[in-house]
Amino acid sequence: MRKLVLAALGAATMAFAVPAPAQELPLKSGEYWDVAAISVDDGHFPDYVDFLAGEFRKRNDFSVSKGWIKGYRIFANVNPRDGEPDLYLVTIFDHVSTPAEDIQREKEMNAFMAQSTRQSAAGSGHRATYRKLRGDMLLQELVWSR
Repeated sequence: MRKLVLAALGAATMAFAVPAPAQELPLKSGEYWDVAAISVDDGHFPDYVDFLAGEFRKRNDFSVSKGWIKGYRIFANVNPRDGEPDLYLVTIFDHVSTPAEDIQREKEMNAFMAQSTRQSAAGSGHRATYRKLRGDMLLQELVWSR
């Protein structure tokens, strides 16, 4: 009886089988894009742009040189509606880092920037007086597989 049931299940499976090429999806996973939505208080745009041109750029250029990220972009929201952010900061990378990678990267970044994690956090706290993180999305690009 058991052999009969197994034979019937095998026949049913074969009847509904789809050829291997048809099982493949036409999309595959690509790069990750981390998108931070930033609002800047009135009168402080020059302050924030100075930060972007200085520390932000230095950190990200170093991250690119180390291969931690593939690139980064700054987008302006040209016609923001009420409540929408002014800027989008985008970081592009191949994979989400592991906790061990995060620890090693933090050590290397602190050495490169000649500052401690506490000093970096204090700088972020200072910027929070005139800029607000409105949201953060982690997107993954889907690319054609065929």
